[in-house]
Amino acid sequence: MNRKNSGAETNVLQICLDIAVLAGAFAVEYFIFFNKISKTEALYCLTMVEAFAVIYILSNKEARIYNVTLFFYLDRFYRIITKSWGLAAVTTAMVLFVFNPGKNIRRFYFVFLMISYFLLSINIIFSRLLQFVKCSAQAPRAAFVGVFDEYKKFTYFLNKTSIRLNEIGYILRAGEEANGMYNVLGYLESLEEIIRTHEIDQIYFIQRNHESISEIQQYIDICMEMGVTVKVVIDSSARRRLSSYVSSVGTYPVVTYHTITLNNYEQFLKRVMDIVVRILGIIAACPVLLVTAAAIKLDSPGPVIFKQVRVGKNGRHFHMYKFRSMYTDAEEKKRDLLEQNEMTGGVMFKIKDDPRITRVGKFIRKTSIDELPQLFNVLQGRMSLVGTRPPTLDEVGKYRRSQWRRISIKPGITGMWQVSGRNDITDFEQVVELDLKYIDNWSLLLDLKILFCTVHVLFERKGAY
Repeated sequence: MNRKNSGAETNVLQICLDIAVLAGAFAVEYFIFFNKISKTEALYCLTMVEAFAVIYILSNKEARIYNVTLFFYLDRFYRIITKSWGLAAVTTAMVLFVFNPGKNIRRFYFVFLMISYFLLSINIIFSRLLQFVKCSAQAPRAAFVGVFDEYKKFTYFLNKTSIRLNEIGYILRAGEEANGMYNVLGYLESLEEIIRTHEIDQIYFIQRNHESISEIQQYIDICMEMGVTVKVVIDSSARRRLSSYVSSVGTYPVVTYHTITLNNYEQFLKRVMDIVVRILGIIAACPVLLVTAAAIKLDSPGPVIFKQVRVGKNGRHFHMYKFRSMYTDAEEKKRDLLEQNEMTGGVMFKIKDDPRITRVGKFIRKTSIDELPQLFNVLQGRMSLVGTRPPTLDEVGKYRRSQWRRISIKPGITGMWQVSGRNDITDFEQVVELDLKYIDNWSLLLDLKILFCTVHVLFERKGAY
């Protein structure tokens, strides 16, 4: 498993909940012992609790309890957490006996062990319920291809794990009858159209007996070209290739082919960064938001906020918010200006000195103030701070298959195109190339670099008109 997939099957929520439970156990006991131990003793106890937490988490991870593919059997989970709790308790208790820190600390710590085990036992049930709610709300849209009986058996195993899918339907192979099948989306030969129509995130290929990867390679290539993740459920020895990793669901080995990073750790941190920066950004920008809203209202008739349907991850539609920088009849006038379009390829539309832009609009575009309301799109989870430019519906309708992959991730307020001299780029293929470069090389460090470059570009007032 390569670096980008090291955390693909990790249940980050379960780890966070376990850490929160242990912190809560310490807080409860500190409240009980508040008048019985000194601050120095409390600090010593906190150190012991931190050591306990590290050992407990690592032991659980070694037992694969944080792996989303592990079957959830209550007795199995209790055995694992009891073993991990016992290992952490014995190890840290030995430290107490060796260093003999005093009766108060020993008493505090042994009570903590009892409270922590009780809360961790309850947390198994609570975290499972929370995972159902969270994972169901964010479940990727998936379609299945293969032997229908095997598909039903596979999904039975799947439902025993922490993996949640929004099962959109089943795709038939050529010559396959739809008798007794449900949610049939169409035939495999129309895979590209099915992906576009049903906004598919993942395709599961249930491999038939003696079927080689080469027989479905053309369809894997279509998915790779469009940025849709492929999971091949194989019935023989695991096969590896570039941008893939092997996992298992029950007795089924699964090979996942992908073009986007699936690392849950980094995705979780990216979302945290989006939320934190968004909150700070809105607070800091409040005066600018109010002044801009008043200026737009005084400058020209019409709403302050421009709301437009844009296309997000894998074809999902959402309303993107911006400060209105054009006159209200801008869309009608666009038809008369199409011949002046400076972007080649016929997909994007952009011209310099656009007559549809208002006086205030020219300023807020130059300073990118018009983008500030998109912070609320970030809050909704429809956009990210850094990503690809969110296209319009008519643009996506003109995409070739290879261009679809640029919307295989959440769109962003800023991105590679915005910090690479967007005014100088007039070829849409260059825009696609920059977006795909970002997708293929994504990391948190790259996001931070783009954010810093964005600030630099804004201060120089480059790249917008």
